[in-house]
Amino acid sequence: LEREVPQGLGNRKTGRLALNTHTMQQEDGEKVLEWPAHKVRETFFKFFEEKCGHTFWRSSPVVPHNDPTLLFTNAGMNQFKPLFLGQCDPSLEMAKLKRAHNTQKCIRAGGKHNDLEDVGKDVYHHTFFEMLGNWSFGDYFKK
Repeated sequence: LEREVPQGLGNRKTGRLALNTHTMQQEDGEKVLEWPAHKVRETFFKFFEEKCGHTFWRSSPVVPHNDPTLLFTNAGMNQFKPLFLGQCDPSLEMAKLKRAHNTQKCIRAGGKHNDLEDVGKDVYHHTFFEMLGNWSFGDYFKK
């Protein structure tokens, strides 16, 4: 897919980011990726680490181990569910997080915000995708 690289990292209209879709043409006619996935990922991580003090948190498995409510990981926030629900064991590293950023491998499998029928119709909807996220666990806007 070829398209003009938008200002910033995401599509202004949807707020979404499709990795590996932005190309540019060199003088010799060869097309190269201007924003390949690794560059988007590194830029995103660097911004949240350096400017916002976030901690990197690894992607959890696409099949959650200790969550019987999910068949697949379908959002970047799934792994932080214990923190959001106040059920995180205080002895775990996760319990110490104030701000985090991550890249989460996800599987689109339907559900509350079901857009499974949109898979394949545009460059944003895939059945397996990577979601970049930045999270605050109660310390943003605190005085």
